[in-house]
Amino acid sequence: MRTISIETVTHGRVLVEDAADVFSGLIVGFHGYAQSAEEMLDEVRRLPGSSRWRLAAIQALHRFYSRGEQRVVASWMTRQDREQAILDNIAYVDAAVDEIAGDSESGGHLVEPAASSPRIVYVGFSQGASMAARAAVRGARRAAGLILLGGDIPPDVRNVESANWPPVLIGCGDRDAWYGARVESDVALLQSRGVTHDVLRFDGGHEFTDEFRQAVGTWLERTTTGA
Repeated sequence: MRTISIETVTHGRVLVEDAADVFSGLIVGFHGYAQSAEEMLDEVRRLPGSSRWRLAAIQALHRFYSRGEQRVVASWMTRQDREQAILDNIAYVDAAVDEIAGDSESGGHLVEPAASSPRIVYVGFSQGASMAARAAVRGARRAAGLILLGGDIPPDVRNVESANWPPVLIGCGDRDAWYGARVESDVALLQSRGVTHDVLRFDGGHEFTDEFRQAVGTWLERTTTGA
């Protein structure tokens, strides 16, 4: 038996919500396993100050029905053909971000000129944290910030010698049994690379909480505006 790899064309799903106030840039969210773009957009929308940003949630390409509920959810990848899936996903995210960032107007509000590149902050939850890290470090556009909640920096990003690391905020609930034991490894990596970073350990589990959202709002204000 032999295995061959066939390149094909597929379509991804991206939800976009324009800024209600003066445009600050783009916040691009990546959902976790068995979640959807709608769920991630809801979370990003709840971040303090989000009305000043164009918000987007990129849905993973591999869709399936959730057990019992029959909701359409998605997964970023499995261990099968992982390296090819990583490259496919990076190309998909690059194309999505180009499309999201391509407009020079947002809801009638004045934004940055089309000739300049808007600030981009990537936010990833759980499995989506790995994709957010890939977008920030291996993606085509330089990121202004990277926010990781409940998910670690994957090996393919850890092994890249790159100067493209933006400031990073890591969030982990003190009852997060999945990511809690891995935080220090990510912190050590960022320290070894000289990457500006902050770590928030909050009261909670593998989830978004109000404490984390408030911390993100403060971090965004400080990191992207220099306040």
